[in-house]
Amino acid sequence: MSGHSKWATTKHKKAGIDAKRGKLFAKLIKNIEVAARTGGGDPAGNPTLYDAIQKAKKSSVPNDNIDRAVKRGSGAEAGGVDYQGITYEGYAAGGVAVLIECLTDNKNRSAMEVRTAMTRNGGSMADPGSVSYLFSRKGVVVVPAAGNTEDDVLMAVLDAGAEEVRDLGDTFEVVCEPTDLVAVRTALQDAGIDYDSADMGFLPSVQVELDEEGAAKVFRLIDALEDLDDVQNVYANYDVPDDVMEKVAADA
Repeated sequence: MSGHSKWATTKHKKAGIDAKRGKLFAKLIKNIEVAARTGGGDPAGNPTLYDAIQKAKKSSVPNDNIDRAVKRGSGAEAGGVDYQGITYEGYAAGGVAVLIECLTDNKNRSAMEVRTAMTRNGGSMADPGSVSYLFSRKGVVVVPAAGNTEDDVLMAVLDAGAEEVRDLGDTFEVVCEPTDLVAVRTALQDAGIDYDSADMGFLPSVQVELDEEGAAKVFRLIDALEDLDDVQNVYANYDVPDDVMEKVAADA
């Protein structure tokens, strides 16, 4: 997960930002719609919606787009789509386990697109349950490292249920049980510490260390999956040493 976070950060710095932005906006807006449909359109009473809106704002999604997504999801405005959540499992190069979370209005299309992306990029689909047992559902809050120390973050979240704080260089990852996510996020806010995102995610219990060649293959597959409109999140149980990460990022 830490490797994935570093790769995502590096990729977003290097990528054609404008080309990716429209796709990112669409995924964030879809997230807001689903959260509003599931828990109602009031962020104060719907923590999932609150976090989805905060994440969209951090990514510079215009407020008008956010407001319309909330209205569509909550039924206050026509045009909402009934997205279904579905998770696919598979393997990447080197035996790396992959979990793919989708929000879709057409499961057949999603299945075909995910399968095609996997096959074309050296991956393979796996039966339900054959990969997911390697991951645990966790709350993950990402805090920018600029202006914060690891001790600052640790002290703020210690009594709120945080399990660990990971130093990823540019950011800190605060990991907790899903039920403690709101408490951890609130503790950071109360301490005056800004955060980039607060999400539910899957963290691997076992990691596969990759060399440069293996890392390049796995990242190519993850990029192809994340490029699909229906894919919201991709999780993989790889670990890439910092020196290898720098080489792969330089070649990307």
